[in-house]
Amino acid sequence: MSQPGFLRHRGWLAGIAALSMISVLVLANSRDAGSAPLDQITVSARPITQFRIGRDQKQFGPLEFVGGLEMTANSRHFGALSAFRFTSPGSDFVGVADTGFWFFGTVVHDADQRPAGIENFRMEQMVDATGQTFARKWEVDAEGLAVKDGIATVGFERNHRVAQFDIESGTMGAALRNLDFLVPANELRQNRGFETVTHAHPHGQHEGGLVVVSEKSLDKQGNIFAAIIEGPNKGVFTVKRNGNFDITDGAFLPNGDLLLLERSFNMAEGVRMRLRRIYGESVAKGTVADGPVLLEADMGFQIDNMEAMDVWARADGAVMVSLMSDDNHSILQRNLYLEFILHED
Repeated sequence: MSQPGFLRHRGWLAGIAALSMISVLVLANSRDAGSAPLDQITVSARPITQFRIGRDQKQFGPLEFVGGLEMTANSRHFGALSAFRFTSPGSDFVGVADTGFWFFGTVVHDADQRPAGIENFRMEQMVDATGQTFARKWEVDAEGLAVKDGIATVGFERNHRVAQFDIESGTMGAALRNLDFLVPANELRQNRGFETVTHAHPHGQHEGGLVVVSEKSLDKQGNIFAAIIEGPNKGVFTVKRNGNFDITDGAFLPNGDLLLLERSFNMAEGVRMRLRRIYGESVAKGTVADGPVLLEADMGFQIDNMEAMDVWARADGAVMVSLMSDDNHSILQRNLYLEFILHED
């Protein structure tokens, strides 16, 4: 889900939010149906060396900040990055933008294993069964993504569905199929659908099956609807809503726990982000899954509207967590890439 814009000066937040939302709507309505896939886009990346602004602190609980990038490009389509997954660890990636685009690229690291740039970035519009692009954004509001064996599974909100596609950059076609997401459709709020689409741990109780978690579709107890939609133990469960945070992405850790990326926004405090570990055994049919907060950051940190996350293993065995932000195509927000080491106990 897109969030309003913001600045660090809180007195400006109300006006900025309105301007940001206008910019999103103008862009969404300006896309031409039937246009051809885009050529490669040059992305400029400014290194981020401090996660907490003005301090050289590297350790934040179990997470160690490695580095980051502030990304800009001269294409009007660049941005609105909602979800991504690496197709090679920490390097090549595929993602979806909530304006109805696929994006592809490569994260480049320097000799000290810090992110140094983005190369070979390209975007192409999603197409329907006839090969035509969608005229209305609500039809392709892509928010969640899982990748396995050359198949991309995408969660869409507003027109709620979980669809699968063959991955082939430059020639992405229509959906192969829609999956049964098990959660009753009438329980999904219009703009609070499946932001997390991820494969469970391959050797855990769900044997690598797909798990989906909504952003903020709540049951009568105020918990967040989710489901295991593949594997031997399919069924609906919920995630305990902890404070005023909504879920924007998630991925399973090597130990079988589910790491969730969460976001909060209000006019008084601006935006916040949080990483929460959900115990793997609590991800089961009929349960209320929960777990501890690992990291929380506010506008005193290098964050923005954090929407996308992936977990991967570095060559030295380190468990890595990478995040991206969605700038809503607003000049008041930024596209960020952040990278952390998760130190397991």
